[in-house]
Amino acid sequence: MTNQIAIWLGLLILGGIIIDYIVVGPEHLLFLGKKLYAFLDWIAFWR
Repeated sequence: MTNQIAIWLGLLILGGIIIDYIVVGPEHLLFLGKKLYAFLDWIAFWR
């Protein structure tokens, strides 16, 4: 992955998080953060 692709991907993800925060609110991000943590724990199990 080149630096340019990584920067665009990071900006796209950050933009999605900002739009989600504006539209839905901070509670939704907390829920997604907890689910992401559980998912990473599940992936670490299979490693």
